[in-house]
Amino acid sequence: MNTIKQTKTSPKVTIKGIRWWIVSLIALATVINYIDRNAFGIMWPEIWKSIGIAESQQKNVYATITAVFMVAYAASKGLSGRLFDIIGTRIGFVIAIVVWSVSAALHGLARGVLSFSIFRGLLGIGEAGNWPGATKSNAEWFPVRERALAQGVFNTGASVGAIVSAPLIAILFGMLGWKLTFVVLGSLGLLWLIPWLLLNRGTPKNHPFISEEERNYILGAQEEEKKEGTEETERGLSWRELLGYRQSWGIMLARFTIDPVWWLFVIWLPIYLNETFGFNVKEIGFFAWVPYVGAALGSIFGGWLAHRLLGRGMSVDRTRKLVITIAGVVTLPGLIGGAFVNDPMVAVTLIALVMFGFQMGIGNIQTLPSDYFSGKSVGTLAGLCEFSAAVGSIILSTVLIPWLSSISYVPVFIMGAILVPLSVGSIYLLGGKIERVQ
Repeated sequence: MNTIKQTKTSPKVTIKGIRWWIVSLIALATVINYIDRNAFGIMWPEIWKSIGIAESQQKNVYATITAVFMVAYAASKGLSGRLFDIIGTRIGFVIAIVVWSVSAALHGLARGVLSFSIFRGLLGIGEAGNWPGATKSNAEWFPVRERALAQGVFNTGASVGAIVSAPLIAILFGMLGWKLTFVVLGSLGLLWLIPWLLLNRGTPKNHPFISEEERNYILGAQEEEKKEGTEETERGLSWRELLGYRQSWGIMLARFTIDPVWWLFVIWLPIYLNETFGFNVKEIGFFAWVPYVGAALGSIFGGWLAHRLLGRGMSVDRTRKLVITIAGVVTLPGLIGGAFVNDPMVAVTLIALVMFGFQMGIGNIQTLPSDYFSGKSVGTLAGLCEFSAAVGSIILSTVLIPWLSSISYVPVFIMGAILVPLSVGSIYLLGGKIERVQ
């Protein structure tokens, strides 16, 4: 993966395993994505005090600003998938990361609810492109038997970003205050552009640094997969055409119901620790990373398990459904148990179990657009699925939480436990057999 070679007989520079470099850079972008995203929630216990918000209103204000982010995020996901299909992943990621990095830095200039809402909205527009872009990139660079593993590598970036963001932001906050912390964090994405533009020079068919062996491996496997499709699935289907397939609705419903479980903790974990256990920013920073260790392990394990099963000859249909089902079974005890604990260490450990199960399953769910469709339809369907996930998260993980948690967080955890079987069931009921649609 990390060997660069140049021979006397051939002046061409090749990078061994370039596809793994590409997905690793996307994973690094996802790390930055989550650092920028989580900064607001982690520092909120101090931000609301400095911008003149009454304590009785701070949770509702936080939910309102977060809802603006989620609405922009949802709208952008639906559009960015189509954008990536049109302009490609290289330039698509450049546009996305420039928008979200500049927006993250601008948080340091915010003075109240309106300015924070504007900058959070812009952040959501930029950050949304990361997921459909990654799905499309993986479909371009990886055969189907490797996609869940590649998606697991990419999804690990979300977990690693969440792990490092809490202590990193707590340290920067202690040194610089919240305003300069936002500025420093916003610069990370702009630095990421340098290796991305240097290494991502095209697709496997025309990339200047790819070896002939790797090119033949990728294109040969993809050619075999295309033989299973039809002419209709090879061209780019429109949103309306894709919505005519029940498989599309199966993935969208699965994302609508399972993604809110993730966002419950991405959005509310710092507030939950502050309200339930009285944690300040420093204490949040050194506790909030624990659940994301479970998420990182789940992401890797889910991708590895799918890769292993497919390598042993199990069908894509059986593999995806088995891994997603096991993930749901793992997730439920953490949500049910988390509703009734009073110790912060036990609470974050159970949340880590939830995150493990979620990430174990989500990588396989995210690969479904490329299992059912191919070509220019993948990014478009991935964008629709991300839009559905964001809408579900707005309703279930943003708007409802101040009301559900007004007495305790028990109803919040129970709601999450109800959503898990709904998500798994939608894959079985609507997805049918996981194979290229005819």
